Amino acid sequence: MLPATQTEGPQLERRFGLVQATALNMTNMIGIGPFITIPVLMSAMNGPQAMLGWLIAVLITVPDAMIWAELSAALPGSGGSYLYLKEGFGKSRWGRLMAFLFVWQFILSGPLEIASGYIGLTQYLKYMWPSLTVGEGHAVIVGTGLLAIALLYRKIEFIGRITVALWVGTLVTSIAVMVTGALHFNPRLAFDFPPGAFDFSVGFLMGLGAAARVGVYDYLGYYDVCYIGQEVKDPGRVLPRSIITSILCVALIYVGINLSIIGIVPWREFVPVTDTPAPVVSILMERIHGKKVALFFTLMVLWTAFGSVFALLLGYSRIPYAAALDGCFFKVFGKLHPTKGFPHVSLVVIGLISIVCSFLPLLTVIDALLVTRIVVQFIGQVAAVILLRKHRPDLHRPYKIWLYPITPLMALAGWLFIFGTTEARLILYGLLTLALGAVFFVLWAKASRQWPFQTSAVEEGGRFSE
Repeated sequence: MLPATQTEGPQLERRFGLVQATALNMTNMIGIGPFITIPVLMSAMNGPQAMLGWLIAVLITVPDAMIWAELSAALPGSGGSYLYLKEGFGKSRWGRLMAFLFVWQFILSGPLEIASGYIGLTQYLKYMWPSLTVGEGHAVIVGTGLLAIALLYRKIEFIGRITVALWVGTLVTSIAVMVTGALHFNPRLAFDFPPGAFDFSVGFLMGLGAAARVGVYDYLGYYDVCYIGQEVKDPGRVLPRSIITSILCVALIYVGINLSIIGIVPWREFVPVTDTPAPVVSILMERIHGKKVALFFTLMVLWTAFGSVFALLLGYSRIPYAAALDGCFFKVFGKLHPTKGFPHVSLVVIGLISIVCSFLPLLTVIDALLVTRIVVQFIGQVAAVILLRKHRPDLHRPYKIWLYPITPLMALAGWLFIFGTTEARLILYGLLTLALGAVFFVLWAKASRQWPFQTSAVEEGGRFSE
């Protein structure tokens, strides 16, 4: 059953099934990530030992996926983390602050994640269009961003068909890269470790953290369907299954893609990374199959990049919508299109901010989006699932976390490691962002006479009462 706050007002249609939900997650996860971050990953530790970062990322994201699975099955509304944090921390008190801070940081981190797809798309486009200038690249980003908004500006059942089509293209591209790698794999290239590659030191630990940060970035999206939970059929079954299936399948795909690339293209050719990482998949295909085949697969990579931003924009446009319905964000974001039944204001605003963020360097985008998201969203949800287990034992849970509470604690340790090994300036940036958000929350709550500046939850008509 949906929380009371999401049973009021205009309702979204439940049209997404298991196939569409899994397609949405996997399209988002694979996207452009592994095709643009291999140079970044290898540069983190100056060699293929950086693949350890993938292992760390898996040990963090698989337990975290189980947290998402339990929360989404128990609270299958729109908004994802916004809803889980609000309910977990108590929707009349601290949950209001956590939900506000999530939307606050999301306004930046969400569009940054979408922007990384646009940036990667232009990097591969440059392989086909070597004379592409910075201005022309920006024009391509604007056009692609507007196209994504236009395709999403329609009913959810039509969007489901587009999602599956993009997913198929993504899988074909990934499989083609893995098959090529398997047939021409050179272990001497793949495991060409530099001297002292595994000498433990503070530098090794910081490098491992940087590699794990890249790995986590590439895995992001296993939860994307949670943001449109109110549009999913049989959510207690579909949501957790799509999340777990997505993370396990993509983990295997990523191992295959990464080994395929470094087993054919020597890592020293693209390390250290530049602000425009090399289009390694295009290089790989050109060396094995020639220029024409490489151009075709570059088109396929562009297809997967577009599929990624499409999936992200679909899910993320529902977050301000859910917050607006609860009265925790501007009311205009809670409007549905009068005939197509989707949050059109939220879609357009998030889409346009994403286009603007695409003009930043890729490395800045990746680091900034993660550091602003870890504390409130990922660590916050670890606390939320534990608090709900303690204070809401009667809550219907179609899916329960395996090996609870060990699994949430594993995720917590991983997120703390990622955060702690980030550059000090980025940690400070993330903390200042949250501090500024807390100040705005206090000002907003005082102006609207809401918690903690109200005498009781009853003054809010019971809407935020425990």
